Amino acid sequence: MKKLLAILLAALMLLACCSAFAEEIDADLIAAAKEEGTLVVYGSCEEDYLNAACDHFEELYGIKVERQRLSTGEVPAKIEEENGNPSADVWFGGTNNPYDSAAAKGLLDNSYVPANAVHLLSDLYKDPNGYWYGIYTGILGFMVNTDELTRLGLEAPQTWDDLLKEEYKGLIWFSNYNTAGTPKLAANLMLQMKGHDEGIQYLVDLDKNVQIYTKSGSGPSKNVGTGECVIGIGFLHDGITQILDNGYENVGLVVPQDGTACEIGPVAIFKGAKHPNAAHLFMEYALSPDCVELADDTGSYQFLVLDNAQQPEAAAQFGLDLGAVWDGYDFAKAVTDTDQNVADVIAALGDAADDRFKTE
Repeated sequence: MKKLLAILLAALMLLACCSAFAEEIDADLIAAAKEEGTLVVYGSCEEDYLNAACDHFEELYGIKVERQRLSTGEVPAKIEEENGNPSADVWFGGTNNPYDSAAAKGLLDNSYVPANAVHLLSDLYKDPNGYWYGIYTGILGFMVNTDELTRLGLEAPQTWDDLLKEEYKGLIWFSNYNTAGTPKLAANLMLQMKGHDEGIQYLVDLDKNVQIYTKSGSGPSKNVGTGECVIGIGFLHDGITQILDNGYENVGLVVPQDGTACEIGPVAIFKGAKHPNAAHLFMEYALSPDCVELADDTGSYQFLVLDNAQQPEAAAQFGLDLGAVWDGYDFAKAVTDTDQNVADVIAALGDAADDRFKTE
């Protein structure tokens, strides 16, 4: 009897836990969202996570979710071209710098304040004007193919300055300043850490060692295990995915010893969204354990920024720690400077930018 009671109690506790999120959401909002019946999401996180999040939202609320995976650079360009008639309602995941640019251009809506934002660990994880709210954060660093480095007789780079060494020429992969959020963060970091002119010169010098710029920020990580890319610059949780989910034990992760920066992966609503109530409901859902804990299940191992969500064990397992973020990094300055910083980098690269940073 005691065993049966224990089982029943555990089941009741699980039920209470699973229904807690639903109870927090206003019933009128749920009804209005269901009346609209459809939601369109552009996702800049990994596609498996995007699909899992959208599918679970459909399962919870019976609202059809159309979704498309686009890089963080592609989304604002597409929405801006649509001139106030956005083809999507919600933007989910990616890095925050392009969200900041989109907000500055009037492409995002800040009229809805999600109730679940109270669970954010810090005000750092939301736009001060309410245009986006964070769901995860990840550390920028290097992923290396240890087999290839051994074959070439090279040590792994340990600092940003190491990447400029002649021995790494043609071995580095990075991502496209025009289509990905990752290099925007790197540009902000270098210009803040080294000063504007020295930071620009650093990125020009780095370009001489870069073999390929990928469209997506996760592109380099996906090619390190195979050896096509020997050194990839990107977010280290993407490297964990290659190790744990794809079996590439030859991938090493390097947190730069001279300091680094972190992304904030947000969720936001597009100004002029055709399904505003469904968008508001998705915002609440995105800021809940129901959504963010799906990341761990789908090979996305970022740190979660909600106080009621369970952190993935993988980040700690590989020694990643948000304490590695350079304490001088100014997130507010990055908001205002990103577009100009990237424009300055591309201008300094000159003709090389015309060939290597095309968006089509």
